[in-house]
Amino acid sequence: MSRRPTSSLAACVWIPLFPLRCEEARHEGLSAYPTALLAPDTTRKLWQVSSLARHAGVKPGMTVSQAIGLCPTLRLIEPDPVHYDDCFARLLAALNEISPVIESGELGLAYVGTDGLEGIFGSPGKIIEAIKRMLEGWNVRMSEAGSTVQHSNLPTFRIGFARGKFTAWVAASRSKPDEAVIVPAGAERKFLASQPIAVLPLDTDIHSRLRQLNIRTLGALAALPEAAVTAQFGDVGKRLWRLAAGRIAEPVEGRVTLEPIVAALTFFTPVGERELLVHSLEQLIARALNHPRRIGWRVHAVRLRADLEGAAGGSWLASILLKDPTADGDRIAAPLKIRLEQSPPTGAVERLVLEFTAFAPGTAELQLFARDAAAAARAGQQRALRHAAREVRMRVNRATLYHVIEVQPWSRLPERRYALIDYEP
Repeated sequence: MSRRPTSSLAACVWIPLFPLRCEEARHEGLSAYPTALLAPDTTRKLWQVSSLARHAGVKPGMTVSQAIGLCPTLRLIEPDPVHYDDCFARLLAALNEISPVIESGELGLAYVGTDGLEGIFGSPGKIIEAIKRMLEGWNVRMSEAGSTVQHSNLPTFRIGFARGKFTAWVAASRSKPDEAVIVPAGAERKFLASQPIAVLPLDTDIHSRLRQLNIRTLGALAALPEAAVTAQFGDVGKRLWRLAAGRIAEPVEGRVTLEPIVAALTFFTPVGERELLVHSLEQLIARALNHPRRIGWRVHAVRLRADLEGAAGGSWLASILLKDPTADGDRIAAPLKIRLEQSPPTGAVERLVLEFTAFAPGTAELQLFARDAAAAARAGQQRALRHAAREVRMRVNRATLYHVIEVQPWSRLPERRYALIDYEP
């Protein structure tokens, strides 16, 4: 596989609450009401909450009954993760027209590598303007309904530009909607110093301990000796200190896009029984493992999605990253069966789609088998061709197969440009 392209300069594009924004974009007028998106794994709790709902006291993670008690006019939305994933893929494809180095984060968060774009667009400000134009022309389409979202309903975005992904992300989080914050080269530490420690990738325990020590900004953390922070928090603290001090500038790593292996099954009658879904899953895995492009490779990431019955549609999605890549069907199926058991689709399934989205090289024996299989296939084709040519010569008693070669390509007469010679496979 080819090496991943990288870029030290990064533009962070962030659309907060991306799934909720996708729902507001495809449902006209929804943004005028307090809304909440139900969690994909359990419909008893809230996943994302609009600003109007937050003002009424509704928070993510609340149960539905608690939220309704606080805000009786709250509008609840069933999650459609396949739609959100499709919208995000369209966003990444749009950004890929600006730069070939694109790295995706969570839904709605993407990094654009900008090394070398100065020669095309100009200054960082010009690069940001090109990204804005691309985003303004981005239309989110609903995968099932196929309707186009009105421009006024498009989700608002925030952009940060800096050296390294972390500083670019902090800049994006500080920007206003549909605007950008540019951190000049060499000014990273000064910019980060005034930012709250909440922008760091902290767990709850470390965050509370830092606040107990009265460390509330990145500048206050960076002012401490690195050795002292490392002694207190270990390797995690060392990394946090280096991020706060601007010592780490992680480059954007472009992804090598591989065509996934897809196997799908459409049910004539929508299926809700878990046993039948599990049986269908096993069939899809067996079919995908037998795909020619999978030979010699182990599966590293797998995704199972389901289109649900109903006028409003809806979907169910499970993405699994296998700790140990494998080509064993039972090991691939195990985590997906657990997901079906713990958080099954909320409705009957009309269509089930399995995708192998990432691969790892197989063992030396598997790779050798893959090469031998390809060589054997080519040798088999040559043997079949020779056998067919011999049969033709035996039937007509003369050579009837010819190979076209170029002899005088500069000639104006077609019959002089080419010649026929006997073809011997």
